[in-house]
Amino acid sequence: MRAVRFHEFGKSIDMYQVDEIDRPDPRDDEVLVDISASSVNPADTYMTEGMYAPPELPWVPGIDFAGTVVEVGDRVGDPDAAGQAAHFEVGDRVFGTGTGKHVHGGYQEYAAIPTSRVVHLPDNMDLITAGGVGCAAVTAWLCLVDFADLQVSDQCLIHGGSGGVGHTAVQIADAAGAHVIATASPENHDRVRELGADIVLDYARDDLAEAIIEASGGGVDVILDHRLDEYLDLDAEVANMEARVMGIGEAEMDPSVGVAASSAPRLKNLTVKFMKMFNTPDLKPPLEGIAGMIERDELVIDVAREYTLEEAGQAHHDVMADSFFGKLIIRP
Repeated sequence: MRAVRFHEFGKSIDMYQVDEIDRPDPRDDEVLVDISASSVNPADTYMTEGMYAPPELPWVPGIDFAGTVVEVGDRVGDPDAAGQAAHFEVGDRVFGTGTGKHVHGGYQEYAAIPTSRVVHLPDNMDLITAGGVGCAAVTAWLCLVDFADLQVSDQCLIHGGSGGVGHTAVQIADAAGAHVIATASPENHDRVRELGADIVLDYARDDLAEAIIEASGGGVDVILDHRLDEYLDLDAEVANMEARVMGIGEAEMDPSVGVAASSAPRLKNLTVKFMKMFNTPDLKPPLEGIAGMIERDELVIDVAREYTLEEAGQAHHDVMADSFFGKLIIRP
């Protein structure tokens, strides 16, 4: 079968090779998935650069996946098996996330996936779109639902509302009943509103802090920020007392302006939490929560572009260099 692999760490587009490898056999607690789609996240580039180094090289990247179960491990279907292993059968449509670091990822025609990282895909979403759900939606869910404990009465600020995490976060916050304020480029404002934002602001405006305070009626309670190195002081300015600030991404924090040096969060007793999805011990609960939202038509994924396996290197370049709405998809 065909699989994208990298044989060394780096940033070159040419380092991604499409290799012919053996189709994997699922272990006892795994399902073999015929991959329909994977997606490209900034975190996928961190893998290939060595920041989230896999256990060996060469390695198949791809945090997200969606496809059809074609084989199940010996204990999948065993009533005594732990967790959700008993609930997968050949022919099931599934999606998930959390591969590409400890187990080979979704940039291949077939992938053996631990059942702890797989859930059933509701009938109202196609497999190609589902390939873009996992990392973005789970990250947003963990930040807003699990860590920030977003409430109906909260004012919620989403920086980058048109991005992969951002456009799912807008929908999750809207479904939770919060008042949602998002930032985005002007050309994306209409779509971000359609997804559930009550107010969308141009992230580049000079009076952004004042506009956020006005839009929220005085300040925000929960903030999702992918660039804390740039926005920490602004976040503190627009936050209510004891607001929760969730930081994602791998931007390098300059110590002269970072959390350790800034007094801004302390002045309002802010809780500032950095979150990485791979630090979550159990991905099943957020995945199940996301599946429930899909089934209730509360979550959609905008697909910006599609790539072949041979174009994986270009896709990794584009996810970091280009501006686009939604997700980049790789199809085997």
